[in-house]
Amino acid sequence: MNYAKLIDHTLLSPVASEKEIINLCQEAKQFGFASVCVNPVWVSLSAELLRESDVNVCTVIGFPLGANTTDTKVFETINAIENGATEIDTVINIGALKDKNDELVEKDIRSVVDASRGKALVKVIIEACLLTNEEKVRACELSVKAGADYVKTSTGFSLYGATVEDVAIMRRAVGSNVGVKASGGVKNMDDIKSMVDAGASRIGTSSAVKIFG
Repeated sequence: MNYAKLIDHTLLSPVASEKEIINLCQEAKQFGFASVCVNPVWVSLSAELLRESDVNVCTVIGFPLGANTTDTKVFETINAIENGATEIDTVINIGALKDKNDELVEKDIRSVVDASRGKALVKVIIEACLLTNEEKVRACELSVKAGADYVKTSTGFSLYGATVEDVAIMRRAVGSNVGVKASGGVKNMDDIKSMVDAGASRIGTSSAVKIFG
């Protein structure tokens, strides 16, 4: 398996510099990663740097808390796509999920999916570390109903990142037609292989060069 093609080469630090983003894009091209994952402010630069490559530009929406209004998430999504994003990682309304307001959670996700349709993949970050197993399953099922392309374990900015157990739960919940992205805490090739064995089809990591270099 070409594990490099599963990697979202990630730099979401609030202090990331232009030089670091340029380097991130060069590394993604060099190693043949699936995408770079950057904050929205860096989408235009990344899209310009990666225009002649097959590396996608991924950005984050409603990040990292998921507590933005749906209208704000839609605006962020449209703006990101206009700036060159081809993959959208959006955080669910975690509070609404815990309140069992499934209608709001699904509408929130679907609005981002609709804004991206035909233009960008949508990955839904469920922030598994904050959820019970029942909530993880429900978040995944609502994401599938809303038309998401992937579900994603984590922002990397909460209690902890991806676990093999969570990836397996999410894979069972979404079935075989929706992707699962493991993100946060993936530090070496053993971690990548464990996540893939559990059902991950994409890996988000800021350690990709260290792993593949």
